[in-house]
Order: sequence, then C-alpha cells, then structure tokens
Amino acid sequence: MARKSAATATSALPEVNFCDYGDVRTLHLGTEWVQGSMLLDMPYDIELEYVQRMMAWLLFVPPSSVAKRHAMQLGLGAAALTKFCRKKLRMKTTAVELNPQVVSACRFWFKLPPDDERLHIVLGDAALKIQNSDWAATVDALQVDLYDQDAAAPVLDSADFYADCRKLLTDEGCMTVNLFGEASSYPASVEKITAAFGADAVWAFKPTREGNTVVLAQRTASRPSREDLLERADAIQTRWGLPAAKWLKVFKPVVA
Repeated sequence: MARKSAATATSALPEVNFCDYGDVRTLHLGTEWVQGSMLLDMPYDIELEYVQRMMAWLLFVPPSSVAKRHAMQLGLGAAALTKFCRKKLRMKTTAVELNPQVVSACRFWFKLPPDDERLHIVLGDAALKIQNSDWAATVDALQVDLYDQDAAAPVLDSADFYADCRKLLTDEGCMTVNLFGEASSYPASVEKITAAFGADAVWAFKPTREGNTVVLAQRTASRPSREDLLERADAIQTRWGLPAAKWLKVFKPVVA
C-alpha cells in the first residue's frame, strides 16, 4: 500500500491524500471515507458501482448523439466521471470543484488530463457557479456528487439548489445525484428533487451494498418503453462497457 499527501491551500479545506490497494487507487479527504477511485491499469474506466450508475442518463438519449452533448460534474472526486465523459464518450465536459488540491491530486495521481477544447475544470462553490446564466439550458448530463470529508450527508441538498440544477439542463437533459450519508436523508432529498423536477421526472436505483443511492431527474419527463430501455442498455454495454443491462433490474421511476 502506498500513501501520499498534499497540503491544502487553506486550513478550511481538508487534507487530500490517496491510497493504493492492489490495482485500485482511492482518494480521501483526510478520513477513511473513499471519495473516488481509479483502476491503475484502466485509468479511464469507472471502478465504483455507484459511479457507473451516475451514467444512467445514457438510457434516455440516442447513443449516436452522445459525443455532441455537454456533461457537467459538480464535485470532481477522483475525476472518474469527468475522465470517462471526455475520453470514452468524447463529450464536452465541465467539472466544478471547490478544493484546488483535489484538482491537483487528480492531475498528478488520477490521470486527469489538462484542460483543452473539450475539458474545463472550474474552481469554486458549485451552488454559486451553477447560477452562471451562460450555462443555462446547455448541459445534457449533470452529475452531482457533493460530499465533505465526513460524508454525513450531501453538502448541497436544498430545493433551491435542485431548481438551479434543473435550469442548467437542455430539454433532453438529465441530472444524476449520489445520495449517501450516515444521516437517513434519502427521503427528504428525493422530496426536494421531486419538488424541483416534478414527480414524473424522477427515477431511482436501489442502494448499492455500500449505501449509495443514485437518483436521476429529467428536465422533461418521459417514460421510455421497456423495449427501448433494453435496446439502449445493450448499446451502452457494447459501446462503453458499462453494466447497463443490470441497471434495469434495480432502476425504476419513483412514482409508478
């Protein structure tokens, strides 16, 4: 096992470090909680099950259109989603991260490439940054995974925050959110998401073994047929190696 640390730019932010366990590298913010991971031999694949599920928005768009779309991550973590969207899906990709040392850690330890015409890393508070009118109605896939070093509950989890997230999305856009924490906040979070997006627009996975529950909300509610979802799932699995067929066994609308 290898372990290294990087000093934070300010004492208000947690220490950023990583650990290597066999062929997996994990990111930590000064605690034992895993904030992200990477397969050392396949750095652009997605290792964690819940992070794979954050890609469920792919079920709602034609695979041939993916590379023309814009993905945004709120919370960089170990950059698994950011790297996958840019490298594997070849999408325009924007990530918003509060802690500059997380960005540095991803550049040095987690194979995050430098910014270019398809990749833009933005430093700052996601709650404020997403109010930028230039981004309104431009994001097709918004992936929200915002936790501090204690991982007790989402850092941003208000109805107003989710309403701002909805404003970012294109008509076909989707938001996926990781809901996890020691506090039993899931029902309250889903209620806030439903208030912002509408009950018919919200879907959810069953929790993973680790307790992560991914919720998806559509800018415009739609209910694809089972046949369409199966066809999309097969395409996702064939093109990008994500276990989308398994998703359909544990993924359904919140309101039947």
